[in-house]
Amino acid sequence: MAAPRARRYDPERRQRIIDAAIRVVGRGGIAGLSHRSVAAEADVPLGSTTYHFATLDELLVAALRQANEGFAEAVAAHAGLRDPGSDLAAELAAVMGEWLGGERTGVELEYELYLAALRRPALRPVAAEWCQGVTGLLSHRTDPVTARALVALMDGICLQVLLTDTPYDEGYAREMLRRIIPAGPPVS
Repeated sequence: MAAPRARRYDPERRQRIIDAAIRVVGRGGIAGLSHRSVAAEADVPLGSTTYHFATLDELLVAALRQANEGFAEAVAAHAGLRDPGSDLAAELAAVMGEWLGGERTGVELEYELYLAALRRPALRPVAAEWCQGVTGLLSHRTDPVTARALVALMDGICLQVLLTDTPYDEGYAREMLRRIIPAGPPVS
């Protein structure tokens, strides 16, 4: 009788599986995602994927959480958005331009995972967290209702750029954002 195989200590395995899921979805969309495709991409045994993520929805939730960090980080890192004297519409239009002007595959992946919540209810709370997080970041510059409207408009503009494959028009975005932002000091 052979001695039982020792378990290999691999503290990064869960993260590698999430990263692999993101790559699989980035290449072939959510339709190409399976425990088997992720295990092959991560170079881990199939059982590892099901150990860490019992269902594909659990894996998609983890992938969406990680993917959502992209735009929220871009907003949080943009110093002009924290400056109460800056032109909020111009700053937001610039952030969208930087984000959409970056690696297109990553932006498309974020939206694919985000929109998967339409058919996968398990993803809806994560999509809502993203909206609430970005709204929270903007709420220090304007009232919460306006912040929600800004997030919705930015979402719509980004989706239109991605779906129509048209170039991002920063001037248009800036003007539309200005139409939502109330004149004067933020309402509490």
